[in-house]
Amino acid sequence: MANHVSALKRVRQTERRRLRNKAAVAQMRTVVKRFRALVAEKKAEEARSMLPSVYAMIDKTRKKGIIHTNAAARYKSRLTTVISTLQEN
Repeated sequence: MANHVSALKRVRQTERRRLRNKAAVAQMRTVVKRFRALVAEKKAEEARSMLPSVYAMIDKTRKKGIIHTNAAARYKSRLTTVISTLQEN
């Protein structure tokens, strides 16, 4: 365990940030999961209307530096693919 005051402060800061980042990732994943559930239920209109808010959540998580730029792009690309296959059927 850290002994210096600055090291103890760093531990406290890191823990707060870890919990905040974990909550943000969980919130993003929940939104993505709800979107995928709509797609699975073949509710194309609802899924299509929800897509911009899902993109916004992914972009917000990326902007905060919680997920990598390429990870955000991958999420968005896969969601777009899912919705486009739903529209074809």
